[in-house]
Amino acid sequence: MDILALLQCLQAAVPRTTLRQCSRIVAALLVMTGRVTMLGISRWAGPGGSYRTLQRFFSQAIPWAMLFWVFFRQHIYRADEVYLLVGDEVVATKAGKHTYGLDRFFSSLYGKPVPGLAFFTLSLVSTEKRRSFPLRVEQVVRSDAEKAASKAKAEAKKQPPSTAKRRPGRPKGSKNKPQADVPLTPELGRITGMLGALLHVIAGVVSLTYLVLDGHFGNHNALQMARQHNLHLISKLRYDAALYFPYTGPYAGRGPHRKYGRKVDYDNLPTPYLKETTVEGHIQTCYYQMQLLHKEFQQPLNVVIIAKTNMRTQARAHVVLLSSDLELAYMPLVDYYGLRFQIEFNFRDAKQYWGLEDFMNVTPTGVTNAANLSLFMVNVAYRLRADGHPRDPDYSVLDLKADWRGYKYVEETIKMLPEKPEPILLAKILNQVAGLGRIHAIEPSFSFS
Repeated sequence: MDILALLQCLQAAVPRTTLRQCSRIVAALLVMTGRVTMLGISRWAGPGGSYRTLQRFFSQAIPWAMLFWVFFRQHIYRADEVYLLVGDEVVATKAGKHTYGLDRFFSSLYGKPVPGLAFFTLSLVSTEKRRSFPLRVEQVVRSDAEKAASKAKAEAKKQPPSTAKRRPGRPKGSKNKPQADVPLTPELGRITGMLGALLHVIAGVVSLTYLVLDGHFGNHNALQMARQHNLHLISKLRYDAALYFPYTGPYAGRGPHRKYGRKVDYDNLPTPYLKETTVEGHIQTCYYQMQLLHKEFQQPLNVVIIAKTNMRTQARAHVVLLSSDLELAYMPLVDYYGLRFQIEFNFRDAKQYWGLEDFMNVTPTGVTNAANLSLFMVNVAYRLRADGHPRDPDYSVLDLKADWRGYKYVEETIKMLPEKPEPILLAKILNQVAGLGRIHAIEPSFSFS
């Protein structure tokens, strides 16, 4: 497929020169091996893709949010599919000292804070294709005040708990604060800005109902942020979250009506709330769904508890999922939260194939362009692989790169021949060379006897 023709839909968003440079870079990324840096790309880009051209490309401000959306709508979007909005943060480790936004961020791969860069990504996940498509990427740059607050919080955790007891009752002068008006943290402030901008762009085309975030956002502030954008939050609570049944007993006759009833005991969940039980091997899985209260949340929560029991050892473990949509059934809630993990595959591909972990840009614009380009390539690769999936369902990114690299070798070889081969011979050569290095080999479409 001609890359320039594939990217023609972007011509209204960027100048023609930028579009031509982008097509050269995309083609080079598809065929190159080794680390994905500007120098590495220039060695594979060929005419029109010199190192100086790449410097000009990475130093200009590019409207990536619009490019993501236009490409998605033109080549990927299907009006009859249901989409979820998913958000997550990815950390790219960096060893330098001068890269813009360099800080220490917690990496789940290492299990500890590591020096690097962080990028928050919003993507649309198709519930039918069960694939994630990045649409907006922004770098996480923490302010000095945010760093100081985080450091103070960490120091406070190290201090031994105070043994001094305060006087019983409510402190004098304290006032009720409406929980719906809680101020957003700096992190949620960044995310709500991204949410508003993305929803404004896709308004009238994609109808969204749910925002799916990981357990880090299983709190009241994140839920209120989602509701401010008319979205329902799907997330996860701590395994030991203090949940309560609504009080249904009689009124005591004085004082305010009681709100909280019995606390949830995760080891003895009520049988009436059991929705389904499955057994796989020696693992029994029980699904419970109920509407519960949490003292940190203003509204009731739609809670699904997945309890697993090892039938041999009787060991138990459970996961607590939540949604602000009280009408959502338990199985779609579990399925939608499971689809959140599809964005992790985007991050894996962007790091492994498209340079999210390799780029050496240090300026704010260069870092933004490198990160957005790597995740933009995730969507481009999906579109290119979509043509091969009907005949080869296992067609992977490695197969795609092997094909393009084979075509590149054949193209450069044909240029050196005095006469161009016959079409049938050329097709045989392409078919043979493009199969070198593929993970999922296919039967040749021509006879070589």
